[in-house]
Amino acid sequence: MSATLGPPADDWVPGLVALDIDGTLLKWVEGTGQHYEQVTEAVYDAVAAVVAAGSHVVLSSGRSPHGMTVIADLLDLPREGADRAWVVASNGAVLFRYPPLEIVHEETFDASDAVAAVLREHPEALVAVEERGVGYKVNRPFPEGELSGEMIEAPIDDIVGEPVSRVIIRDPSASVEDFVALGARLGLHGTDYVVGWTAWLDLCPLGVSKASGLDHVCRQLGLTADDVLAIGDGRNDLEMLRWARRGVAMGQAVPEVHEAADATTESVYDDGAAVEIRRWFPA
Repeated sequence: MSATLGPPADDWVPGLVALDIDGTLLKWVEGTGQHYEQVTEAVYDAVAAVVAAGSHVVLSSGRSPHGMTVIADLLDLPREGADRAWVVASNGAVLFRYPPLEIVHEETFDASDAVAAVLREHPEALVAVEERGVGYKVNRPFPEGELSGEMIEAPIDDIVGEPVSRVIIRDPSASVEDFVALGARLGLHGTDYVVGWTAWLDLCPLGVSKASGLDHVCRQLGLTADDVLAIGDGRNDLEMLRWARRGVAMGQAVPEVHEAADATTESVYDDGAAVEIRRWFPA
């Protein structure tokens, strides 16, 4: 939990609702690392209720910016006549306003040593770095549907030869447990890392997370963590859920996410995000 005044009172109204996307707003396709690019009516209406009440909705995801604007569009964020939306992308390393897409803050790092360390243990792993506005530079193609945009093949030295905001490492032949153990074993000095639902490793700048990105947004809006309701389901949501006044885990989240959260809602398959939002923004 964040260092706040304690659990919110029933009359507390969040000034900002921070929402993860995959597994929180969008349902996962069972047995895959992919998701349905569809927002249910319940989720759409709940988000609309937040906006109608005058509070902010901030999408906060591990996705790159060009993979998030389509979700903002599905939710009609921002509403016509409203100020441009704030969006936290790349697990907090990139902040942008939309529309139009304008990067307003970016944290970068030298990922070459960390990537080399991972590849020594997983030489067949796939590596990707965002090529903004196009897709990703990759050493080899990722499984279909796992990356948005084009995949441009390039040597590893070209992919991580200059500072980057985020690196994705994927080994389809490995397990989640393999990558959790790998991260703990290597330490990956000079970076932070997150293991996804599959053998998917996100490397990001040290100290950067969804929480740090949201903190930056809050400062711009005159808010603090005490004003924030955050909802998520993945390991990349841990810092965000601990930081927010109220952090809520989706029902299907892994155990460490439930442990980090203040409460648990229904699963994504039962519109858990909408259930939690409606507690504070009833119909």
